[in-house]
Amino acid sequence: MKKTVVLNVVGLTQRLIGEHTPFIKSFLEKGKAANITPVVPAVTCSAQSTYLTGKWPSEHGIVANGWYFKEEHEVKFWRQSNTLVQSEKIWDKLKRMDPNFTCANMFWWYNMYSTADFSVTPRPNYLADGRKIPDIYSYPPELRDTLQNELGKFPLFHFWGPKTSIRSTQWIADSAIKTDTLYNPTLTLVYLPHLDYNIQRYGINFNKIAKDLHEVDKEVKKLVTYYENQDANIILLSEYGITDVNNPIHLNRIFRSKGYLGIRLERGLELLDAGNSRAFAVADHQIAHVYLNDKSLKEEVKKLLLAVNGVEKVLSDDEIIKAKLNHERCGDIVVIADKDSWFTYYFWFDDKKAPDYARMVDIHKKPGYDPVEMLTDPKDMFVVPKIIWKLLKKKLGFRTLMNVIPLQAELIKGSHGRIPENMDDYPILISNHQKLLEKSTVDAIEVFSIIERHVLGK
Repeated sequence: MKKTVVLNVVGLTQRLIGEHTPFIKSFLEKGKAANITPVVPAVTCSAQSTYLTGKWPSEHGIVANGWYFKEEHEVKFWRQSNTLVQSEKIWDKLKRMDPNFTCANMFWWYNMYSTADFSVTPRPNYLADGRKIPDIYSYPPELRDTLQNELGKFPLFHFWGPKTSIRSTQWIADSAIKTDTLYNPTLTLVYLPHLDYNIQRYGINFNKIAKDLHEVDKEVKKLVTYYENQDANIILLSEYGITDVNNPIHLNRIFRSKGYLGIRLERGLELLDAGNSRAFAVADHQIAHVYLNDKSLKEEVKKLLLAVNGVEKVLSDDEIIKAKLNHERCGDIVVIADKDSWFTYYFWFDDKKAPDYARMVDIHKKPGYDPVEMLTDPKDMFVVPKIIWKLLKKKLGFRTLMNVIPLQAELIKGSHGRIPENMDDYPILISNHQKLLEKSTVDAIEVFSIIERHVLGK
């Protein structure tokens, strides 16, 4: 088997490759590229699971980054157990073909408790006093200490939140190289998230994102140079393309106005009670799963959704089957935004009654995806001193909320999840081995066989 590395450059598209990415551009010119027709939803967990299983969400079960866990009556996002992916992974197939095959999974999602030989993923420590300490989970366990002793603590707050920067991508790239020197895996999967941040903040605005493109280009160059020296087959790919948006849609507020939503009042703040809601939406970028605890509402809800400005498609029954989302985790209705729109999880009418987690980076409590977690209020001139003061109080052992996230969805200028209008905004796959990439456009499920061919060398 041939040593292979897959570099997942999140958000990379044909549109972004050019003067600001000179190395990636040269890699493309020397190799061969294909546009990937994205899986729906074109979001991290669904895309990665499709690439690594060669199956659609209807089979592997990852219908979004999060969904309604019906047995628990709770919405949960960003779970980490690999057993949630219900189809065989590429490393299992290749291991059957050659028992000497090994795989390293460096920060791709559903990383914990998998059958990959080596793995690293973010796993902060949540302390009893309310602090969140940056850390990672690894297999084998000693790899965690080896990496952090050499590279420093994983920069979690640069991986997600208002402080996101190239530092987390640099750390992941360096950890991939270190892991390779330790174990020499046959296949390495590397997640490089840097472009995900400012393109969601600012959209495709090259005046704003040129620096990010240069920064990620440098990290790709470092990794490609290293793996070329290992005589590896190299694949650059992405999960989705981010496009400009200007219209946030608050589906749960619409449902609440119709009396569908269950709301709990705790300490004067409102919480979404999914199990007690007749209908509610789990928002994930440009798609939303609508779950009906009252099935008699289906046609009424569909009619309501079709009248919402910015909603492009409302899928149910056979349409969900056609979209290859027919899995027990899928919503009773799937809503897809138009090209200018995206869905928030917001369910309150009065910001004074918004739950405390709404103004915090809290990816596990929110009943939907919240890109505004990457921002602070641009009109608040004192936000930096506030953050410094809150951090100081935490270090001194005082309980305090890091409630610095604005409730302003209109600040978000880029999103993804639907199939873009223009193929220049599709995710892309670039190989350094021209003969192993046969077509100029591939379906998302075909990425599995492309990676397999690179490992098998044929």
